[in-house]
Amino acid sequence: MSSSRYRIEHDSMGELKVPAEALYGAQTQRAVENFPISGLRLPRSMIRALGEIKLAAARVNQQLGVLDEERSRVIQQAARQVIDGRWDAHFPVDIFQTGSGTSSNMNCNEVIARLAGQQEGVEVHPNDHVNRGQSSNDVFPSAIHVAACLTLRDRLLPALQHLQECIEMRAEQLDSVVKTGRTHLMDAMPLTFGQELSGWASQIRHGRERIEGSLCRLQALPIGGTAVGTGVNTHPEFGQRVAEALGAQTGIPFRQMDNCFEGLSSQDAAMEMSGQLKTVAGSMMKIANDLRWMNSGPLAGLAEITLPALQPGSSIMPGKINPVIPEAVAMVCAQVTGNDTAITIGGQSGNFQLNVMLPMIAHNLLQSIDLLASAATTLADKSIKDFSINVDRIQTALERNPILVTALNPLIGYEKGAEIAKKAYAEGRPLLEVALELSNLPEEQLRKWLDPAHLAQHNNLPE
Repeated sequence: MSSSRYRIEHDSMGELKVPAEALYGAQTQRAVENFPISGLRLPRSMIRALGEIKLAAARVNQQLGVLDEERSRVIQQAARQVIDGRWDAHFPVDIFQTGSGTSSNMNCNEVIARLAGQQEGVEVHPNDHVNRGQSSNDVFPSAIHVAACLTLRDRLLPALQHLQECIEMRAEQLDSVVKTGRTHLMDAMPLTFGQELSGWASQIRHGRERIEGSLCRLQALPIGGTAVGTGVNTHPEFGQRVAEALGAQTGIPFRQMDNCFEGLSSQDAAMEMSGQLKTVAGSMMKIANDLRWMNSGPLAGLAEITLPALQPGSSIMPGKINPVIPEAVAMVCAQVTGNDTAITIGGQSGNFQLNVMLPMIAHNLLQSIDLLASAATTLADKSIKDFSINVDRIQTALERNPILVTALNPLIGYEKGAEIAKKAYAEGRPLLEVALELSNLPEEQLRKWLDPAHLAQHNNLPE
């Protein structure tokens, strides 16, 4: 390649060729060359979080008198551009890099230093000025927390709220539609669609509450701990002031961790939040699979509902329509569950004073948040909002459900009920008809006790 396409940069290890147009410097270039592993780069939310931290640090360092006003100002200007996403293409380091995230922290330092120097013509050093009072060991885990809190607030929690409200709306609309309940995938006592969907809505509501309950620990940042948690080479007020500045910048009540040794060496808060995300994924997979079962057919399945037809379902079978949205959501939930396993292993990799799987934890945690947010919105808008009810199919199944005989247990006992149910099923006859033959109960009383709508009520013993 022509030498004009490169410039010579140097770091503590010597000189290195860097692409001429790159805003980053030698340390980033070394990481690009050292880690050609996955092609996965730092998530946008992490780049933003690093920019937010560098902005807050520059402001605080000026307040503390350890960074001059001019350098503080140009660093803050450059950091705002990083926050806004103008230079994401200049963050090329692979996720699978040094476990502390040092390469990505230095990538951010180098980009901001070069931008600041270009804009104002002042010398800004990536370590001495942009990284002043910091270490990758406290910046990167702090950035994980900041990025996760922002993405949860801005994306996932609103998406789950939307999904919950959509389910609640359909539950209200369908509250009077009685259907056959199922346990073990087998016919059971009746309930209403509204009751069934209310269970889904409750799952999503509790998932939101679990996430919100764990946020307080993600809002605690180990910033100020620097290299090993002791705060070496930084002002004793730096960490708390940076956390407060981040709170002012983002509207999230960040604070410095009570114990920075924990914050550098562990990722317990990230593991906890990942566990909450896995629980939400479990809830959403249950809902998605219920929809698939209820939609199955249209002739040989349950066919209780019809999901919106979104695309042809087969390249060979004309007219086939598949439940593509629930399938996609189920795959998201599987991915989130796998991410949680990797995060758990990563969280266990805190060796003495530093966790050494931070970039992978960041990637998986933020991917889980983003995937669940998109999946929740899509499930609500493209499946739950507009599915239709196949009333005739539901009513036919209800009338022939032999398990309704359970309601007669107080009158005729379990064994007589089993006899009636088996005979009705074996002969393919309505339960009421067989009960009239075998129970000696009057028809009016049987109709009252076997009414599916009545049985779906909570207090359903007739007077």
